[in-house]
Amino acid sequence: MNERAALNQLLFNRRALLKASSAAAAGLLLPAWLIGCGDDGEPATSQQSVPQLTVDPSRPWWLQNGFGPVLDEIDASNLRVRGAIPPQLNGLYVRNGSNPQKSDSPHWFFGDGMVHGVRLENGNAVHYSNRYVRTPLYENGLSFGQGGPPDKGNNQSNVSCVYHAGKLLTSGEIGFPYEINPADLSTVGAYSFANKLVTSFTAHPKIDPATGYLHFFGYWYLPPYLTYHVADAQGHIIHTQQISVKSPTMIHSFAITETDAVFWELPVVFDLQAALNGEINPFKWTPSYGARIGIMPLMGKGRDIRWIEIDPCYVFHEVNAYREGDEVVIDVCRLNSVFDGNDLNSAITSHHRWRVNTAGTQLSFRDQVVSDRAIDLPSHDRRFTGRKHRYGWFVHTRPNLATPDLGGIARVDYQTGALALWDPGAARHSNEPFFVPAGAGEGEGWLLSFVYDRARNTSDLVILDATNVAAGPVAEIEMPRRVPHGFHGVWIPA
Repeated sequence: MNERAALNQLLFNRRALLKASSAAAAGLLLPAWLIGCGDDGEPATSQQSVPQLTVDPSRPWWLQNGFGPVLDEIDASNLRVRGAIPPQLNGLYVRNGSNPQKSDSPHWFFGDGMVHGVRLENGNAVHYSNRYVRTPLYENGLSFGQGGPPDKGNNQSNVSCVYHAGKLLTSGEIGFPYEINPADLSTVGAYSFANKLVTSFTAHPKIDPATGYLHFFGYWYLPPYLTYHVADAQGHIIHTQQISVKSPTMIHSFAITETDAVFWELPVVFDLQAALNGEINPFKWTPSYGARIGIMPLMGKGRDIRWIEIDPCYVFHEVNAYREGDEVVIDVCRLNSVFDGNDLNSAITSHHRWRVNTAGTQLSFRDQVVSDRAIDLPSHDRRFTGRKHRYGWFVHTRPNLATPDLGGIARVDYQTGALALWDPGAARHSNEPFFVPAGAGEGEGWLLSFVYDRARNTSDLVILDATNVAAGPVAEIEMPRRVPHGFHGVWIPA
């Protein structure tokens, strides 16, 4: 197998997002009696009589149950609603995910990108549609690993959505984003920022709410391994800096504050020999590489980044970050390890608050456990991106050795330490909750999440009051079909 063909194999395996954990309770910010309780302190309800989610062991779990792909593209209007859609919700909710067109993906994370959109107007659910992202891999009927390295437009664009400068973009782990027409979710094409983008585009860009600037980065398996970019509010790249790191590592996300860009370089290292040997996943858990957090000025020079070593771990997703005096505070969903030979469900997930003190010539670091519950796929009020936040919203995962078992939606109040949980019942499975503002204060608004109902084998778009998650949905919009479990979405106001 030649080098480029091997490098194409599973370059960005995003395993180990979620798994229930039993991490030690010492040092928890959350009172133990609040874990698993609603806002009123009463235990969250659960339908224990419903049979546990099971899988056929002869087939991959990501091709079964709520993870399995849907192979057609449909449109439906005037969707049925249980409850009442808040009239403030006027716009389009779009969520991306992995959906292999041949139902033969080697992993959940390596299917073709498919976007699902629901348009809301004046209290009505007026339209649903789903569309494949028309990448070269999709158009040529190729599976992951067949079309060359996933650089530039040659990626599946299946992870996230971002709306910036009037453009709806989808993104994969690496490579260029794709522009999508919000009117019908058709693919416009690979988007290179007027040919100014020559590296990759992250799955998790950040929009500064004060300037409208889009901060993002790209990593790659050849130098430069890490590059930081900024696009202005009109979508023009105005700043690019290479950041020196010694080896290619998987850096899935980052964070910004009002004054800082924050990176974490963690010990998931690209192994060239593994790629040349044809191994499915050439990224390897390598704790000897070390782990560190880097802080540099927002729109600063790459040479100005300052690093602090931390214990080996992995972080796919953060809630948000902010500066508090000399300290940079980052709330993260922390995994003990990934890509270490174990499957998705073996990862131990917990929620941590990292504090990096930037005073003096040497950085210092503190690691606090916020919750040992298995919560990930976080959301926050994006009007507070880079600013001090009080709330974070998450998907809670239930223990299941056979498959990831996505459960309810949780809210953490960082001021009081309370965790509130909506448990939809054992037969229902939530996806990422996306926050849409509807008031002036932080957290005043609504959460949108696709919820798969195993008993009905279909899905609903649920709407929850973000200030009272445990109360359950104020509205549930019946989808005309099952919406497979996916990754990240965005709201486009009308």
